[in-house]
Amino acid sequence: MSDLPVRGVDIDPDTRCIHYHTDRDVVAFRFACCEAYYPCFRCHEAVADHDAIPWPRSRFDEPSVLCGVCETELMVPAYLEAEYRCPACDAAFNPGCGAHADRYFEADG
Repeated sequence: MSDLPVRGVDIDPDTRCIHYHTDRDVVAFRFACCEAYYPCFRCHEAVADHDAIPWPRSRFDEPSVLCGVCETELMVPAYLEAEYRCPACDAAFNPGCGAHADRYFEADG
């Protein structure tokens, strides 16, 4: 379980926030700029006093995605290969997060 904070706006126990709160919005992403988890990029924009820096490719072997249901921390490759389900507890993740992947993870090249 992560002892890093989850920051954002109106976060529930499963990491849903004011911006994304469906039954599948149960992940939080760690940003390289502040080493904290946020449920979404909009929460980072709302509460951080700096620009967001996506998780760098050079650190993809470090935990940077948090399942809000079981609190398992995942590395980027494991999250991307999990087909929008937690590999630990099988909770469904929102496939829509893929549309914002460049805000959470440094892109190729």
